[in-house]
Amino acid sequence: MKKALITGITGQDGSYLAELLLEKGYEVHGIIRRSAIEDPEHRMSRIMHLLGRMVIHPGSVESFPSIFNVAREVMPDECYHLAAQSFVAYSFEDEFSTLMTNINGSHHILSAIKQIAPSCRFYFAASSEMFGNSPPPQNETTPFRPRSSYGISKLTGYHLGRNYREAYGLFAVNGILFNHESPRRGFEFVTRKISSHAAKIKLGLIRELRLGNLDARRDWGHAKDYVKAMWMMLQADSPEDYVIGTGESHSVREVVEIAFDYLGLDYREFVVTDEKFHRPAEIYNLVADPSKAMSKLGWNFRYRLVDLVQEMVENDLKLFKR
Repeated sequence: MKKALITGITGQDGSYLAELLLEKGYEVHGIIRRSAIEDPEHRMSRIMHLLGRMVIHPGSVESFPSIFNVAREVMPDECYHLAAQSFVAYSFEDEFSTLMTNINGSHHILSAIKQIAPSCRFYFAASSEMFGNSPPPQNETTPFRPRSSYGISKLTGYHLGRNYREAYGLFAVNGILFNHESPRRGFEFVTRKISSHAAKIKLGLIRELRLGNLDARRDWGHAKDYVKAMWMMLQADSPEDYVIGTGESHSVREVVEIAFDYLGLDYREFVVTDEKFHRPAEIYNLVADPSKAMSKLGWNFRYRLVDLVQEMVENDLKLFKR
């Protein structure tokens, strides 16, 4: 039985990945902050249904001894490093913690794997934010031009992974994932903000939704499709980096329209643009060219944007009815 170690297992991607690996017969281990273990109802809500089927280890990616000890105990065959400060807007407010957490965390995991389990296959959750405003569509050869400390931190992690692969022979891959969402997305992210506010407006709980740039364009997919790509990268014969996305570009306005139309509402009656929610350095159009992953891994996506948004709205409608 293969053993997998997941950092960030309590997040959206971590929870879907844990489900996928358990279905495939893995022994799944997850690293969780002690604060989450002490408040499981809130901080572990996405994985509560899995707790009896996997092993949880208290630890923090910010502490090398903590990560080293967990790696030594587990001796994983595969390691998926998903933990990060991943909310881009927050990275503008606190650049220091974003850079330290994301860069040091990646370095700690890589160093521990190299020393303890050098045959372990390592996945790093890179990001389309690394591309910045490079012309779309973006693929594995597109120049990186990050426009936030979050993007910079992810680009550093990307290069750390490549360096460990080339210098030490580690099977390390970077998954350059474009925006991926689900009903398990945090409420601070724009898609979940839209779906939750639309549901609340429909139920008469609130009257408006305030957003930033409605014309910013992104490539949105479902997290379920994207965690499968993570796993497929580590099953390949050789370690390579891959761009993962749908290849479709949609505006924030389109997401809003889908969400409100699903509820029989006209978004123009409720949505207010607010300069407060504009980024200091905006990225205008991110859209993936996932042809390499499709041809070399055989990966493809199932969810279209309309299906994704409607699933999120329906979930939030049930949530707030309760």
